[in-house]
Amino acid sequence: MTQFTDAPIFDADQHMYETPDALTRHLPERYRRAVQFVQVGRATRIAIRGKITDYIPNPTFDRVAAPGAWEKFFSGQNREGQSLREMTGRAIESRPSFREPAPRLVEMDAQGVDEALVYPTLANLVEHSAAEDPELVVAMIHALNRWMLDTWGYTHADRLFMTPVISCALVDDARRELDYVLENGAKVVLIKPAPVKGLRGWRSPALPEFDPFWADVERAGIPVVLHSSQPPLDDYINRWEPPDSNDFTEMSAFRWVTLGHREIADMLTSLICHGTLTRFPKLRIASIENGSAWIHPLFDDLQAAYNKMPQAFPEHPLEVFRRNVWVSPFWEGSVADVISTVGWDRVLFGSDFPHPEGLAEPRGYYAYAEGMDEKRTRDFMGDNARRLLGLPVRDPAGDRSPVAV
Repeated sequence: MTQFTDAPIFDADQHMYETPDALTRHLPERYRRAVQFVQVGRATRIAIRGKITDYIPNPTFDRVAAPGAWEKFFSGQNREGQSLREMTGRAIESRPSFREPAPRLVEMDAQGVDEALVYPTLANLVEHSAAEDPELVVAMIHALNRWMLDTWGYTHADRLFMTPVISCALVDDARRELDYVLENGAKVVLIKPAPVKGLRGWRSPALPEFDPFWADVERAGIPVVLHSSQPPLDDYINRWEPPDSNDFTEMSAFRWVTLGHREIADMLTSLICHGTLTRFPKLRIASIENGSAWIHPLFDDLQAAYNKMPQAFPEHPLEVFRRNVWVSPFWEGSVADVISTVGWDRVLFGSDFPHPEGLAEPRGYYAYAEGMDEKRTRDFMGDNARRLLGLPVRDPAGDRSPVAV
């Protein structure tokens, strides 16, 4: 089969590179000392609550790895056995399209991309690094969201859909933050797939005590994205292999294999088994940049548990998953993982542009495409994401009206 390559692309996984004041411009004065940029030799690092984090080793993003620099690694073609640092080569100056919406649209036009979801990058480290102080987490998230509104807006030209962040650590604050981003035009929100630490300790955000927030989300009809973030399992893995560095580019083989994607599987399991998706059946949840290799094992585990203890489930867990969840496989991953479990209408394309682990440009995906016909290519490359957001689809044979939400 000749792969159809003219689908109007909605890229469900693009990123912005924040400016250094993204976490501090709107941070209340009493928290200013909690977030600092410090010099370590010739490098600038970010310190949160007095502890330097090197999970993102270049937090100013003045110079970054080129988009797609690690493509050989992630596509399994690293025959020379290079490290990610070696593959990075010489860093490039951040382009205006990495920093601002208008230049991003120009770049998207050149790349043949119609629309995109755009995620922050620094948000990856906020909740993990500041978890011991839930009020600081909430303040940092709000400061980032205000910076995002200043710089990108939450919707730009009906083509760029930014993803302001919600931390569920403090339920009332999460509800206020949701109100704030909705009032300012957000069409989607981002939540870290992990437990949160509130004033009562660590909890799953899918427990009934968080229901007031989820009720607000369902009432607003806004989709929630669960995007990969700094892994919550770091502390556990450090008991097996204390790290020389948490720098993503220097991860050991043990750490790479063990981290896997347990956090997204556990988050979705909690949303199903703790009943959130049954109490609020209209929620739309999307897993982005978490891959898809975890889906078959999770489906097997959910089915096995249901066979043993159906009374523990208010609904069949696989039916809940298929009703409420969308999944974006890695660009180098398998679309078939998703369609054989969740279905064709639940699979989303994401390039991870302009990150080095992403594609140099989104249309580069076709080098890895699995031979989809025109209808399925249109669904995967764009229309399913449009349906998720309630936007008109572009399939010439399909319904052009927005999906009912």
